[in-house]
Amino acid sequence: MSDQIQLSGKQILEKDFKTAMRGYNQEEVDEFLDKVIMDYNAFQEKIDTLQKEIENLKENADRTKMRSNNTNHQVNYDVLKRLSNLEKEVFGRKHVNSDY
Repeated sequence: MSDQIQLSGKQILEKDFKTAMRGYNQEEVDEFLDKVIMDYNAFQEKIDTLQKEIENLKENADRTKMRSNNTNHQVNYDVLKRLSNLEKEVFGRKHVNSDY
């Protein structure tokens, strides 16, 4: 995990606060911390899901790039072949016509 995260959901859950004469209502604090833990866990699940999605997108991008490179090579070869055939057709006709 990140160095910025200081508490885990378990640490929040297990945290005990000292009671004081005019302190906070313990039940109210516990209810609030329960909500914080639920949010914290939901955020962590979302982070994990997004990190997996990023990894999948990177892998797909790499595969697409590789396929694109292969396709480009094939297209370049096809274009060169067509150009060569066109040159033969055009220049071949000129030479034949110039003989007459």
